[in-house]
Amino acid sequence: QVQLVESGGGLVQAGGSLRLTCAASGRTFSGYSVGWFRQAPGKKRDFVAGISGNGVSTAYADSVKGRFTISRDNAKNTVYLQMNSLKPEDTAVYSCAGRWGLLKTVEQSFDSWGQGTQVTVSS
Repeated sequence: QVQLVESGGGLVQAGGSLRLTCAASGRTFSGYSVGWFRQAPGKKRDFVAGISGNGVSTAYADSVKGRFTISRDNAKNTVYLQMNSLKPEDTAVYSCAGRWGLLKTVEQSFDSWGQGTQVTVSS
């Protein structure tokens, strides 16, 4: 129902930073919780971070706590993922996903997905 497009991926050295952007369509964006997921080659897709529609609630995977920050600007229909202190193991395709209502952390709860953006962290 909501259309999502990611951008901001790229190649960085370990210890560097990137900010990913998830741009959404629609007139009721504040009603959608948004999650970031990532998938490395040969691995399953994992939850990274999520944010509730009003931005009050957030959730993070243990592997990124203290390094990544999710935020949103509903006036711009945009969700961000600020990634600091990047590690080679963060290398993956990052996708944003939306669902109407409460924040969840499992991919089966999300029904709208972006195309993904590649993040590569070199050592």
